[in-house]
Amino acid sequence: MLFHVRMDVRLPHDLPEAEVAGILAREKAYAQDLQRRGKWRHIWRLAGEYANFSIFDVADNAELHAILSGLPLFKYMEISVTPLLRHPSSIREDDS
Repeated sequence: MLFHVRMDVRLPHDLPEAEVAGILAREKAYAQDLQRRGKWRHIWRLAGEYANFSIFDVADNAELHAILSGLPLFKYMEISVTPLLRHPSSIREDDS
């Protein structure tokens, strides 16, 4: 199943720099691993915001929830999820 996910990051201003750096390093490694495995298909940064739009390709809601809740930044994020379905007018065969 494909899901469109918006993630807005809200780091506390008083979080120590070293802690932020560690969280961000773990987040990057986790996200890149998911991309290599084909679970996190696309990620786009939103200009002028600490946010992204992403496309996930997972088996079901439960797998998406497990992936998102495993993000090191999860507790600092506002996340919205939209399930996606192939459009009948699409000419692409690889977007389901």
